[in-house]
This record gives sequence, structure tokens and C-alpha cells, in this order.
Amino acid sequence: MDTQSLFSLAGRTALVTGGSRGIGKMIATGFIAQGAKVYISSRKADVCEAVAEELGPNCIAVPQDISTVDGCKALAATMAEHEDSIDVLVNNAGAAWGESFESHPEEGWDKVMNLNLKSVFFLTQAMHGLLQAGASDQQPAKVINISSIDGIRLSAWDTYSYQASKAALIHLTKRMAARLVEDKIHVTSIAPGAFASEMNKAARDLTEVVGNHVPAGRIGNDEDMAGIAIYLAARSGDYVVGETVAVDGGVVNAQMAQGWDIDPAGSGA
Repeated sequence: MDTQSLFSLAGRTALVTGGSRGIGKMIATGFIAQGAKVYISSRKADVCEAVAEELGPNCIAVPQDISTVDGCKALAATMAEHEDSIDVLVNNAGAAWGESFESHPEEGWDKVMNLNLKSVFFLTQAMHGLLQAGASDQQPAKVINISSIDGIRLSAWDTYSYQASKAALIHLTKRMAARLVEDKIHVTSIAPGAFASEMNKAARDLTEVVGNHVPAGRIGNDEDMAGIAIYLAARSGDYVVGETVAVDGGVVNAQMAQGWDIDPAGSGA
């Protein structure tokens, strides 16, 4: 058994959407540390390019707004100009919208559903040829969707479209996995809990308070997120198909009911 290479990504090529900040940047950084070439995409070109420069020569910026199907196709076309095949696609780009039930607008519904759910499907569809090109029984390609524990259990926050999109993404992960495994492409998802990010301002700004409500006693850190993503992307995760892994310090599976005074997931992972 070659345990030395179980978590290696040497020679692999990955695309991480929303890779310029938060969870996407944590994953991109981890992949690069394990030897991968990583393309990061985000809507703001200047930020995307600055982060790629920060992460080093094995990180390449491919800025693109993927909130539309045309945007997804454009990103896939750009990737095809750079690479003949892609080993790992991380669908991380996402949005949240918090507003009361009475006033929650169509804009907030459509923006979140389009980016969190629709774009995941259509970007994966557009990238299908590149993913399949280098995939084999010995080294399947990977698609890793970033969901949220808010898609597994009820959150106290008024994030109706966000919670619905993440629950749907978990089921979409299973459905895509059932189809794409035929093409040697293994689809999984990660459901983060409290990680400091622009989207999860509670974990970012109230780190200790939020951490005290997590069974593990703290919020997640960069290594926690990089670790699970590396596991799924590398040889270590080759036999995992269609699964969603909660990375939340026990909030979903090891927390007793404690009331709704604070939600560890904040406004979303």
C-alpha cells in the first residue's frame, strides 16, 4: 500500500470557483501545498489576479461571473484554452440573502438560486469534456460541491433561498454522482459549518462567541477546510461517491438542542 501518495495532488490540475477568498481560498491554498496547479475564478478580476499572485506560480487567475449559463460556458471555454483536461472542479462560488419571510424579494431568491445551484449544474456540464478527458478507473476526476450545514438542518436565520439552495445542492450532488460515475467522474460535496468568511460574518467577527456554541469548542480554520477538500480530491477519496461531509465541529451530529440564541453557521458557510 502506497500511503505516501494518498493525499498527494502532484500533477493534478484543479479549478476552484470563488477561489479568491474564504473557503475557496482555503481549498486553493491546500491544493497548491499538495502539489496541484490551481486555477481560481471569481467575479472581480483585480481581486482574483491579486490572490493568484499571492498564492504563487502554481495559481492562475481566470476571472469570470458564473451567475449565468453563458458565464459558465465562457469559463469552461477559457479553461479549454489553458488545459486539455481538468482533474478537480470545486464548485464553491456562492451567495446568501437574509431577509424576513414577509419581505424576502424575488431578487434575493433568484440571485442565490442561480449561483448556488443552477451554476453548479451548468458549469459542471460545461466542464464535462475536460473532466472526462483525463479520467480513468485508476484516477477518476473529481467534482466537489460546497454546500452548507444549513442544507442539512434548520437554521434560525431568515435565509430562505440560501437554505433551500444548499439542501437542493446536496441532492443534486447525489444525482450528478449517479450519472457521472459512468464517466469516471466522482461527485461529492462538503457542508461547512462555522468558518470565518465574508459570507459568514458571525464566525468572522464573533469568533469566540460562535466557537463556544460548537461542540468542538471553536470555529473551523483553514487547515480543517483544506484537509477535507484534499482528502476528497486525492487518491484518499477515490472510493467516495455522492457523499456530503459535514465539516462543522459536531454541530449537525453531536450537538444537543440549545435554543436559538445564536446559530454557529451564521448567515451561511
